[in-house]
Amino acid sequence: MSKVLVTGATGFVGREVCRHLLQKGHAVIGTTRNQKLTLGPENIPLYHVPEFNNGMDWLPAVSGVDAVVHLAARVHQVIDHSEDPLSEYRRVNLDGTKTLAIAAAKAGVKRLVFLSSIKVNGELTQGGPFSEDDHPAPVDAYGVSKWAAEKALIKIADAHGMAAVILRSPLVYGPHVGGNFAVLARAVIKKWPMPLCAIANRRSLVYVGNLASAISSCLDHPDAPGKTFLVSDGEDVSTGELVRRMARATSIKHRLFYCPVWLLRVAGTVAGRQKMIDRITESLEVNSDKIRHVLSWAPPYSLDEGLQATMSFFNKMAHR
Repeated sequence: MSKVLVTGATGFVGREVCRHLLQKGHAVIGTTRNQKLTLGPENIPLYHVPEFNNGMDWLPAVSGVDAVVHLAARVHQVIDHSEDPLSEYRRVNLDGTKTLAIAAAKAGVKRLVFLSSIKVNGELTQGGPFSEDDHPAPVDAYGVSKWAAEKALIKIADAHGMAAVILRSPLVYGPHVGGNFAVLARAVIKKWPMPLCAIANRRSLVYVGNLASAISSCLDHPDAPGKTFLVSDGEDVSTGELVRRMARATSIKHRLFYCPVWLLRVAGTVAGRQKMIDRITESLEVNSDKIRHVLSWAPPYSLDEGLQATMSFFNKMAHR
């Protein structure tokens, strides 16, 4: 049994990771920005982190810890209203990660698993899925900050003899998910008509339970240190097929109809939602063969099982 610190323990992914690690027999502590919380998922102890940047003193949290799972981040926002988005992302995702990594290494932490993002590879795939061998090509401020954090972490780990593992994920879904996926789930439950029949894209996703399992493998497997892995459920679907399966998971008849993709793009441009339309219509595929082969990892949940759990949650919320 090892003692593991999980940053962002009370978040969407963090809650599932904490549960998974406890089930594996690890002793788990977490961090949160919420000053009102004293205990985290499954009643784990929490350290309060008021501001995640280079001014944070991590020594009390990392002392006596064997490993760190670093999930806390300034997450991607489709519409960012900050005056300097890159500066804000770098302050948290780069500077905060560097400060944590240095403190962890000095405290004798053996391994740090960092949850990065597929946005380090890029925004869209054409001609084949993203892989670990691709040259990083982040497009937006979030992706740039995550790529910078990866490079900084590797440098710090190498300098101090700490094992670092990087995991890049596409869109994560599951119960309690927010953002665009939550909007889509509620739209399916409300039987809103959606003009998605003409879209023939391919999208990779990862269920939060599968992501937690992959993080656990990165934490425990002897062949994980020093490597970067891409992770997904392993089944890519079009946006329309995703909606069909979400509807099927709750025995709801979907209301998809045909609309030319070019017309969707025009409507998105006029409405100032071009980025959202790109995500709906373009492809983003992930090749997760490396983590399967190197770590002998396989997702414990299928895409349909993940969607079943997710839609069951949103259906219950809608009928409260």
